[in-house]
Amino acid sequence: MPRLHSNRDRPFHLGVLPTEHLPRDPAAPAAQARMPDDRSPAGPAAVAAAIPAYRELLLGCLDGDVAPRSVAVPGNARVRADNLKASAYFLEATLAGVCSLAPDDWSAARSEPHTHAFVFVVEFGREPAPDEPGAAWIAGSNADWTDLRCAEIAAVLAGYLRALGYPARGHVAGATTVAIERLAQRAGVARAVGQVEGVGERPGEDSGNHAVDGDGPAVLRVPMLSAGFRIGVVTTEYAMACDLPLAADAPLGFPDPDAFAGVDGTRPGWWDDELARRPVHLGRYPMERIRRVDEPTTLILRDEIVRVTRRSDFFTRALAGDLGPKPKAERGRFATKHPLALAMTPLIRVMVPLQGSRGALPAADTPEPAAQAAEDLSDPLRNAEALKALAYFLGADLAGICRAESWMYHSLDETGSCAIDAYHRFALVILLDQGFETMEGAAGDDWISGAQSMRAYLRGALMAGVIVGHLQRLGHSARAHTSAHSEVLHLPAVLMAGLGELPRIGELVLNPFIGPRSKSVLVTTSLPLAADRPIDFGLQRFCELCRKCARECPCNAISFGPKIMYNGYEIWKPDVERCAKYRLTNARGSACGRCMKTCPWDSEDLVESDRLRWMAIEDPASHPWLIAHDDAIGAGARNPVKRWWFDLEIVDGVAVRPPGGTNEHDLDPGRVEKLAKGQKLAIFPPALHPPPGTSVESVVPVDRQAGLRAAEKAESPVAARRRAGR
Repeated sequence: MPRLHSNRDRPFHLGVLPTEHLPRDPAAPAAQARMPDDRSPAGPAAVAAAIPAYRELLLGCLDGDVAPRSVAVPGNARVRADNLKASAYFLEATLAGVCSLAPDDWSAARSEPHTHAFVFVVEFGREPAPDEPGAAWIAGSNADWTDLRCAEIAAVLAGYLRALGYPARGHVAGATTVAIERLAQRAGVARAVGQVEGVGERPGEDSGNHAVDGDGPAVLRVPMLSAGFRIGVVTTEYAMACDLPLAADAPLGFPDPDAFAGVDGTRPGWWDDELARRPVHLGRYPMERIRRVDEPTTLILRDEIVRVTRRSDFFTRALAGDLGPKPKAERGRFATKHPLALAMTPLIRVMVPLQGSRGALPAADTPEPAAQAAEDLSDPLRNAEALKALAYFLGADLAGICRAESWMYHSLDETGSCAIDAYHRFALVILLDQGFETMEGAAGDDWISGAQSMRAYLRGALMAGVIVGHLQRLGHSARAHTSAHSEVLHLPAVLMAGLGELPRIGELVLNPFIGPRSKSVLVTTSLPLAADRPIDFGLQRFCELCRKCARECPCNAISFGPKIMYNGYEIWKPDVERCAKYRLTNARGSACGRCMKTCPWDSEDLVESDRLRWMAIEDPASHPWLIAHDDAIGAGARNPVKRWWFDLEIVDGVAVRPPGGTNEHDLDPGRVEKLAKGQKLAIFPPALHPPPGTSVESVVPVDRQAGLRAAEKAESPVAARRRAGR
């Protein structure tokens, strides 16, 4: 459902709801009230039962050690508050506010000298109707899941503040020393009202984000939010500008027709009604409109694919020293160079032990008889639809199913000694959007780029882990494959699950609705599933003409030339050594995603963008004009309105102003002539990988000259098709 009004001029810290238009009252009292809860209890097959194990892990991350205080953090209280709000919205909180802490705000003996509270709201996920796929898995689980999301965000934000040198602790329902509901009112994100029936709203009408009617205390309500919600809090000594409470007469619906229409670039009021007409298992984006084909639009010769070891991954090779001493040294801190990314990595790592089983369920994971009996899992199509519905409920942006074929699995683990068998038949493939607005404000290889990846990796690991726990309760083996540990190659799984095509960028899959700005997570399982088919939306023709990603690549690692065959795949193969070295040793940023940032398919979710998207899909003759138009309107340039983060680098445990400065790239059409002429890229087929049995303790230097020769000798897809009789 594309929006009618652009958000390009709306600062990111204002969020998606136009709450700045609501009346405020500094004298508004904070009443005793409760948060919304589920409308119905969880059944025996509900995913809620898989959540406690992850809740325990995340609660352990709500507090921690404090770094030496940074002198690089701005002292302006308003700037600080805006930055922390933007950080919460980056983590997909729905609304956020700040208040000072008063003695009555503590629900237990005050143990910390904290002065301020940062309060945020996370809205419930959309649930299927009772007769829709996934309903029995999802009903009664919204409060538990949303509390877990609050724990995730609270842990990250508290960790971020501690990395800046300020004591901070996260608080969520059931694990708090402060009165969360009271602070929500004092920070101006909710107000208490009597219990009112009804859930829909229109301009001027009442909101219905409560869950259970009946006797009891007042219910917290968030203006302009039709769904239920839960609340998280971070208390801290970090001084910030405070917000005022909502006035007692602040409307709970949209304050005026313009706000309902999303005129300021906010989320329109009609959006929820539009989504409600769409079954949850279909997701938000109309992937059913994209043409399905039997084979991907790029050739795959399955019998010629050599399965590779996890030791062959170039980030693993850097860790072993194969790329030289500097990439090896930088690999150890690559994911933690920015304090916001640093706050996410412990959460990602702590979930690895719960990633699931490879074959039969271990004795410790014996399925629950009640959960098994509650669900008939004999229909692969119904199972697939239910699993997609669950993924979308948990926050997936796109989801698909593929067969987990043997050629998708790694052959050996990173130690080089443990063989990996193709142990599951099917895979759920999830894409997480890295966020258009933050990408819009960034250069692509500046200091927020690493956190963009980490956010998607963290969210993916959490939802995949919960799905694995749920499937195991139902009696089926399942395993998550995350950024922290994966035994399956993601790219072919995303391709075969019909979530995109291979673009010129090379080693990622581009989706027609969110472009290339995604990260993936997989769940392989023994549950019988109906697989999706690959898609064809004309990307190969588009990328043949468009060379913008290659032009804008900071290290000239993306091919200007034609596709080649690489280990059985037809692909525009990038120079992964150049790419990995640049991302790891980038002294003016924390990683690199400049190819994603500048791609014409990376567009705002607007009606006009949607019109151009369908023109590209349905009218190949429009491609030259669309490519020229993208540059003509400056798409891919930085939008300063969307720049919300602090440029900081962790050096010796302290957040400092980056000694190397900050990348500030904008578009440079003239680079084509400079870079394309005589471009020499190296490729590294399996014969040039560290041999099987090589561990990360052994150094196998990258042979670049052999890689250059391999690129020169690479077979063309035309020749491969002819040879294979295709």
